[in-house]
Amino acid sequence: MSIKTKLSMVLSISVLFILLLNIALNYYTTQENLQQDSETKMVMAAKQIAITVQQTRFSSGYVDEIFGDMLKVAAISAAKSLDPDINNITNQQLEELSKEIGVNHISLLVRRDNDIVVARSSAPEEIGLPTKNWGYWHTAFLELFQYGKVVSVTEGQRGDHFWSGPFEFSTSNPEFIDKWGYYYDGNRNYIIDPFIRNSNIKDFVKIISPDTVVEETLRSNPRILEVTGINPETFGNEYMSEDGTDVVHHKLRNRPITFGTYDYGILDEDAAAVKRAVSTLDNVVFVSNIHNKKVLKSFIPILSEGKPTSVISVVMDYEAISSVMREQMISLVAISLVLLEIVIFGSYIVAGYFTRPIQAILGTVNDVSDGHFDRRLEVSSRDELGQLAGRINAMTRNLGNYTSQLKQMVEENQSVKEYLESVINQTADAIHTTDIHQRVISVNKAFEQLYGWKAHEVIGQKLAFVPPEKEELEKERIRSLLAGERLSPVETDRFRKDGSRIEVSITTSLVRDEDGKVTSMISVSRDVTERNRIEELLRRSEKLNTVGQLAAGVAHEIRNPLTTLRGFLQLQQQTRQVKPDHLDLMLSELDRINLIVSEFLILAKPQAIHFQERDVRIIMGDVISFLDSQAHLHGIEFQLNFALEPTYLHCEENQLKQVFINLLKNAIEAMPEGGNVWIELTRPADDLVRIDIRDEGEGIPKDLMPHLGEPFITSKETGTGLGLMVSQRIIQGHRGTMEIESEEGVGTKVSIVLPVDTSEK
Repeated sequence: MSIKTKLSMVLSISVLFILLLNIALNYYTTQENLQQDSETKMVMAAKQIAITVQQTRFSSGYVDEIFGDMLKVAAISAAKSLDPDINNITNQQLEELSKEIGVNHISLLVRRDNDIVVARSSAPEEIGLPTKNWGYWHTAFLELFQYGKVVSVTEGQRGDHFWSGPFEFSTSNPEFIDKWGYYYDGNRNYIIDPFIRNSNIKDFVKIISPDTVVEETLRSNPRILEVTGINPETFGNEYMSEDGTDVVHHKLRNRPITFGTYDYGILDEDAAAVKRAVSTLDNVVFVSNIHNKKVLKSFIPILSEGKPTSVISVVMDYEAISSVMREQMISLVAISLVLLEIVIFGSYIVAGYFTRPIQAILGTVNDVSDGHFDRRLEVSSRDELGQLAGRINAMTRNLGNYTSQLKQMVEENQSVKEYLESVINQTADAIHTTDIHQRVISVNKAFEQLYGWKAHEVIGQKLAFVPPEKEELEKERIRSLLAGERLSPVETDRFRKDGSRIEVSITTSLVRDEDGKVTSMISVSRDVTERNRIEELLRRSEKLNTVGQLAAGVAHEIRNPLTTLRGFLQLQQQTRQVKPDHLDLMLSELDRINLIVSEFLILAKPQAIHFQERDVRIIMGDVISFLDSQAHLHGIEFQLNFALEPTYLHCEENQLKQVFINLLKNAIEAMPEGGNVWIELTRPADDLVRIDIRDEGEGIPKDLMPHLGEPFITSKETGTGLGLMVSQRIIQGHRGTMEIESEEGVGTKVSIVLPVDTSEK
């Protein structure tokens, strides 16, 4: 694809993106505006209905007071005609009296079994009705009996010896809305309850209901599908069904749907919206799908004296918004398509004008790529293309010079490569190169001689020369190396081709490209079998030297418990009695002899090197127990400061004991007049342990300090200097460090730092 076409496409795509962004912004803005407009209209309709509800409440209150006054007059008139004792009154008498005073029925309420019930009534269905679950109605009855008037109930009409509840559905006959009055003058054992049951009351309730306003609102605005008055106290309770009916809360004062219909409802979703509207005192608006119709639902809280008394739900058909959005989208897409066609045509013409100089530059670059560096471009302008042409001319000249230089350098590099390959093949160390997946890339002749594999047998393959018990350690080394750590040479075992083991020292390093990415790894192996054999001989020599020096102390330590044993045996031989206390002491002395001999044998006999997880505190404790008596002979005390928690090392226990014995023996010999040896074990880091051994001896001369660890460098008359050298080798074999600080006349401090086995315990 040519630059001309690409430039035209870039311009066209850019304009297309801007047009699409404009369409999206317009769509979103229009949708938000239409939705806000719809929400405003729904809020206005809800507020109009709320105003109507408030106005009808005043009318209802006025009529309620008129009926209440009528019932009070009727109740007083009935009281004059009725006997004070309810037992002297009959239902027939109440029926005749209700006709006489102009009410539908009269009921008499009495106290009975912690309740107030209807005992007599001109309406048979009323007889026996309990009132305990009637809420504030029951409270009003109790207060009439107790105080002669209603004190705490604010609903209804209150007066001396009289209370009338609001219009309400009849409990005995729910299809009627009644008006009751309750009279108690304190001179009788019952409450007189005249009530009016008339179709006019039910018609009046319908008239004062906002349903008429709701119907008019739906008729004048077809976009509004439904208006619902909601009682937030009972809406969504466990007894309410999906259609809004409630078998428990069905009174005027507590039914969930106070007016309107509930055909576009999802109960759980709407209950949450009502709760949110009441708690925030703000409108809740959201889009929902009901009866396969997309609708916009709003829940508007209606406040009275700053508190939400009800919630009005308005459901609007979302199609009104969608139709406007479709019309606007069609218009925007049509305009955008016309603009896009103009841009495509214009950009193609403009791109042709700007790419004409590029064609000439391309021709020159093609010649240069073919190796012709004698062609030059004509620079006719000073713009970016003109500057590019000038730089290409300079580049062409430089490329010609560089090409000749590169040819010469390639010849020199080839010569150096051949020389390096010759050096690698002639070196005595085995060298093999692997990729990051451990596949062999190359080997030298020393590798073939050391391991037995020929180059063609291992190149492209993974070497199977790591013993099974060392595989996990080798994987950890490779991971650390790839993570950027610098690894010191490691002494380990490897398999030859014939299956035999060989002790080698391996150094592995990374090879990186110019970007710093790892491309391969180089491993250099050196046979250390003979060197290890010599070092083992040195360790044995030093061990024997140590054994010789400790022999006298061990003999003295064994002689003391033997003397104790002989004394007790002679005593028992004379007395012909065996005492348990004597036996315990004799066994204790035998155990001490066994401990001394066991520790002595550790130094005396050769031990197989076997690394295990051991607590360094226990190792040091064994050594101190072994040397404690010898230290006492010289007037020396061991001062211990150990960490409380176990400190496990992956170590060879006998080798560490040899190091600690050498260092403590040196400290003892450095203090012929006696003194203290401080032994401190600390954790400078989570993965390290530090052992400090400090004495109060004569110190080491300054001229010997730089040569410590070298064979036959010692301040002792009969020493060999091999003990410190062997100790350093052992610590290095455990991947640790050993430092020595000394001041003449003050003392010497030896610090050993070893890695902790964090995987254990």
